[in-house]
Amino acid sequence: MRIATFNVQNLRLRDRDGAPALDGAVDRDMPDMPRSRALDLADRKRTAEIIAAADADVVALQEVFDIRALDFFHDRFLLAAGLAPYPHRICLPGNDGRGLNVAVLSRAAPVAVRSHADLTGADLGLTDLEPDLRDAPLFRRDCLRVDLGELSLFVCHLKAPYPDPGTARAVREAEARGVRAVVGAGFARPAGERWVVLGDFNEPARGDRRGASALAPLTQGFAVDLMDRLAPGTDWTYETPDTHRQSRPDRILVSPRLAAEFPEVTPRILRSGMTPQSRSAGRPHASDHALVLVDFPGLGAD
Repeated sequence: MRIATFNVQNLRLRDRDGAPALDGAVDRDMPDMPRSRALDLADRKRTAEIIAAADADVVALQEVFDIRALDFFHDRFLLAAGLAPYPHRICLPGNDGRGLNVAVLSRAAPVAVRSHADLTGADLGLTDLEPDLRDAPLFRRDCLRVDLGELSLFVCHLKAPYPDPGTARAVREAEARGVRAVVGAGFARPAGERWVVLGDFNEPARGDRRGASALAPLTQGFAVDLMDRLAPGTDWTYETPDTHRQSRPDRILVSPRLAAEFPEVTPRILRSGMTPQSRSAGRPHASDHALVLVDFPGLGAD
């Protein structure tokens, strides 16, 4: 089974002059923002080409506005790129105020799908959190569980490091604790099951300047970050446009059982579509993130 994760940077469908059209891979999404329709179209063709190059059995996506946008992208762009269809497409409403949701494309039929967007910190047993995290929905988007036979996926998109990096880090750490609680509650013996937590975690490559990581609740004694199997400097999936600082917000974390069953498996990173300066130069790009994929030979969805 091949699994991929990809932040597709604001995949949004709008009605323009009576016809549906996708926004391009840009962060600003105001309806009245000047934009080139030709460049938007070229962006999304490039996004589809990257997903086609991965040709994964299951793709976890971030920044998809709704199922209508996902279906349109699948039918008009992915199929045109020569991909075998993804008959099973999931995009449930989450907690992002702008409509940025997580989504899944799958060739195998899910056994079960469950959103956790409505859970508060208290629901997850995290009663020590600050009131705004304890008593309100914890996940900034969702922790979407998709069961595919012998494998369970948990798709996430954690808090971005703004407007205040310190506050955002605290939210991200709380979300990481929440993901661990969701996974832990889903299995009698989590370490002995096959599961993957993947998505955009908005976390630097190896922690902050103090060496600490907001993902420590997930990665210390619970899940194995497959990105750690890559050499430092080769594991980046995002580059800040102005400073060119490279980081790896996109991760694939696996259960101890999966890590032991596939000790040599390492992720592959497809960066060919992520050229942050392309839009300003009038050239298309797929996203500001790279796509990350991993192969689990012999592992099936049924």
